[in-house]
Amino acid sequence: MARKPNSANLEQSLDTLETLVERMESGELSLEESLKAFEEGVKLTRECQQALRAAEQKVKILLSADDEPTPFTTSDAADDATDDK
Repeated sequence: MARKPNSANLEQSLDTLETLVERMESGELSLEESLKAFEEGVKLTRECQQALRAAEQKVKILLSADDEPTPFTTSDAADDATDDK
């Protein structure tokens, strides 16, 4: 199950992705190590995309023209993520 990244985790995930890319681009990894790094990168990318969709949804809710505030939950963003596929 993917963790739900907050802004600190998002920054950490982006830093980890950058490190993975640098390692893979160096050409010093074996094929097996490259595949593991790629797999981790895909997982991190999906988590980051989910966090960004959640943030985008929260901004939409905050900027909505409704007079009544709408509570935000991360499950709303998860529902949107499944709709994109």
